[in-house]
Amino acid sequence: MQAANPIDTTETAAGGGRIQRSNSLVEDVYEAIFAQLMSLKIAPGSRITVDSLVKEFNVSHTPIREALGRLEGEGLVLKTHLIGYRAAPQITRRRFDELYEMRLLLEPHGAAKAAAAMDEAKLNILLEAAGVMSRREGKDDRLRYSNFARQDAIFHDKIMEFSQNELIRQTLSHQHAHFHIFRLMYHARVTEEALDEHEAILAAFGAADPDAAQEAMRVHIEHSRDRLLPAFD
Repeated sequence: MQAANPIDTTETAAGGGRIQRSNSLVEDVYEAIFAQLMSLKIAPGSRITVDSLVKEFNVSHTPIREALGRLEGEGLVLKTHLIGYRAAPQITRRRFDELYEMRLLLEPHGAAKAAAAMDEAKLNILLEAAGVMSRREGKDDRLRYSNFARQDAIFHDKIMEFSQNELIRQTLSHQHAHFHIFRLMYHARVTEEALDEHEAILAAFGAADPDAAQEAMRVHIEHSRDRLLPAFD
């Protein structure tokens, strides 16, 4: 059996190779597999072999299985009895359309409510979550892409939290929409344009302008949809 902790290496988790030692081994393993799923290094629908990941990351089976269980809860990994794990398939065009229809119905209104209740503390939280300040950090494009997918989910979730409708927030959160849409394609344009749109949303929040926030969110979601539609061509 492999050692319980990974060994040090200069390779990034998104590109493969062993992952570095940290305070939370399961968290590191989770992030490594998540990055490979989001950057499509692990292809949608492909089998995920625990033994292969044990060898790749130089860890024991336990953190691998715990990380896969967490990813299963997020809908990114499927487990079949007596068969094992595989990456979730890509969402269908119909599911894609449904997700964006729901988002357009709920999120612009939520952004307006959040803007009406905005204060300095909330704005600072959103500034950090938006990813704008760290948009060009790191040299690994695939790792940056997977990190942005998570940041994007947090940013939108925080806006819904500040809109003070927990039912709408939970409804959106349970769909894990951001993880699934970012797996449709891997392209730097997806992140760069989204970050520009985040800046427009933040400007509306900074001005505490509900109408501007609603419009900026609507434009952002529509552009996100249009960027990812070519995945179905």
